[in-house]
Parts: sequence; C-alpha cells; structure tokens
Amino acid sequence: MYDGGVIDGLEAALDKVCGDPCALADAESMERLYRCLSRMEAATTVATAAFEAGGRWRDDGARSVAAWLAQRTLVPKSSCGRRAQLGRDLRHLSLVEAAWLDGGIASAQVALLARARTPASEEAMARDEALLVAQGGALRFDRFCRSMAYWSQLADPDGAEASAADQHEARRVHLSKSLDGTWIGDMVLDPVSGETVSGELARIYEELWREEWAEARERLGDDARAADLARTPAQRRADAFTEMATRSRTAPADGRRPEPLFSVVVGYETFAGRICEFDDGTVVSPGTLAGWLDKAWVERIVFDSPSRVTDVGVTTRLFTGALRRALEVRDRECFHDYCDVVASRCEADHIEPYAAGGRTTERNGRMACGFHNRSRHKPPGPPPRE
Repeated sequence: MYDGGVIDGLEAALDKVCGDPCALADAESMERLYRCLSRMEAATTVATAAFEAGGRWRDDGARSVAAWLAQRTLVPKSSCGRRAQLGRDLRHLSLVEAAWLDGGIASAQVALLARARTPASEEAMARDEALLVAQGGALRFDRFCRSMAYWSQLADPDGAEASAADQHEARRVHLSKSLDGTWIGDMVLDPVSGETVSGELARIYEELWREEWAEARERLGDDARAADLARTPAQRRADAFTEMATRSRTAPADGRRPEPLFSVVVGYETFAGRICEFDDGTVVSPGTLAGWLDKAWVERIVFDSPSRVTDVGVTTRLFTGALRRALEVRDRECFHDYCDVVASRCEADHIEPYAAGGRTTERNGRMACGFHNRSRHKPPGPPPRE
C-alpha cells in the first residue's frame, strides 16, 4: 500500500503545474501533459479495481465501490462504475495495462480494446494483444477504430454479423410537435441507412451553401465572410432536411431511385479479407451489405495490378472521372497529417504543381481539403509572438 508521502509529492507537483498552466502552452509540453494525464488515469483505474477487490468500501455501508466513490469524490456514479469495470477488464489485458501506465496509449484506446475482448474473441486477443497495443500507440484514433473493427470481424465473424443485425433492429425515428407548434425529433439509423440519409443531406446542404455564398459574393465582393451568410450551419442543415422531404414529395412517379455504391477495396493495408467500409471509414460487416447487392452498384478498384495501367500521362488540368475516383479510394481523406476531411469532400491536387510541369496522374495526385489545398500556396505568415 502506498504511504501518504507519494500522494503528497504528487499534489506538490500538481500545485506547480496548476500555478501557471499557460506556461506549458508549447508543443512539447502539450504532448507530455497528455501523456501524464493518461498515466494518471491508468493509475487511478488500476487502483480503483484494487480498492474494489479489497472490499474496504463495505465498511461504510456502501452497496458498491461506485456508490462509495460517488459519495466521497462527487464524481457521477456511472463514471465511477465504468472506471471500476475497466479496471476489472485490465486483469485480462496485462499488455494494455502496462502500455496505459506508461502513457503509450490513452483511455479511449484502452476502452476500445477492453470492449473488443469477448468470450468469443479472448483467444484471439491473447494472441494479438501486443500487435493491437502497438497499433493503438501509433495510429490516429479514428484509424485505430477502423483497425479494431476489422480485427473484431476476423476474431468473431458471427458476433460481428449479430451486432450488425442488432444495429438494424434498433433503428428508429421520433418526430413530435410541441405545444407551441415546434417539431422536435431524434433518430437512430443503422450504418447503411445512416449513410444514405447523411449523404443526401450533405449534398443538399452543400447546394444551399453555394447558393448563399454566391449571393454574399455578389453583394459584398471579396469582403464576403462566412458570418455574412443568411443562415447558420444548423439552420441550413434543417432547411436541407426539409428540402429533402419536399423533393421526395414532388419526385416524378417514373423517377429513378438512387442506387447505393459500395466499394470493394483489394489490398487494403490494415487487414486482408473482410474489407467493407464507407468512404468516411465506417466499417460494416459483409452481411450488412448482402441485402443491398440486388439494388446497388459494386465498385472494384485494384491498385498496382498487372492487368491495369494506373498512370497515364495526360495533358488535362483536372483530375476527373475514374482518375479522381481512384485517388478518393486510395487516399480516403485529406493528405495532411492534421486533417481528417473525407476524400469525397476534398479537391484533387497535384503534388508537383501543374504549372511547374506536374502531370495529371495517379502518382502525382492526392486529395486535399479546401483549406490545406489553398494553404500550400500561401506565403508563410509572421513568426509567433514571444
């Protein structure tokens, strides 16, 4: 058991840190602060599990360790319960616990790893724990989630399909009118349905935004800013939703229903095999798509295949058609390390500028969001103030 001197020393160090936090507002300090935060969370979680096992909380008449912690620390009981459960899970994940205590991974990665260990996947977890911990410490979190989703499918394919079926069964939409006539609602959609609704909503939102921006530019010229637009993003999204319903009501009887497009990517770097995901990186089980295959397009894109030439020098200025689509599927998102804008919302950019002789080819192309595509051509700004 730790003596009070350890906690005294920790509190003394925290007093110094909290005395002037802004003095730590540099890149190196930020990384180290977050690493220390992870280590503190890890130590607290492991200690919580040990405290629970010791049973001393029962001396005060508490029904659970979560109830005891909620009373003594004023932290919500649900949060205390989750921490205690995570501490119990770590008893089966020694490498995850060690990496967390060392600050190599954070609580989000730990929770994802603990959730992935099920009775059906525990043998695979014991085999792959070191690999998964290494990925958790190296990949950006959204990419790690994608890797874990594929690992879970491989480790427990039946469980993945059952989970997908549960998601579909849990779909719901609620919309009701309040006493003052305002409509209030919420929805839960499975991945395929959600992608369909979200994609069309985003398309109409972009259409409305472009109309507003054109009006603002016509009115204010180059001085137009986002604050000059008539609607907030939330208001524009609401209007896009209404417009989507209006277009559905007025669609011609002989109109053609939009057909979903699924991409099958061969040779994806994370795991070979069960590769099914949307362009925003959402991983879905193969069974989820099975019911759509009679009404969807399936797109196969193979890179570096001997049966297909992937680079052909052309004189066109823009990346269009199949060439742009190849870049979207290959890059998945903006090229910049600090950006996660999905490729479908990005611009196709020349790595070597077209004006400098860069060719419009797959090898010389990359996806870039509007911000990072423009910023690479801007002169560097003034140095930061001391």
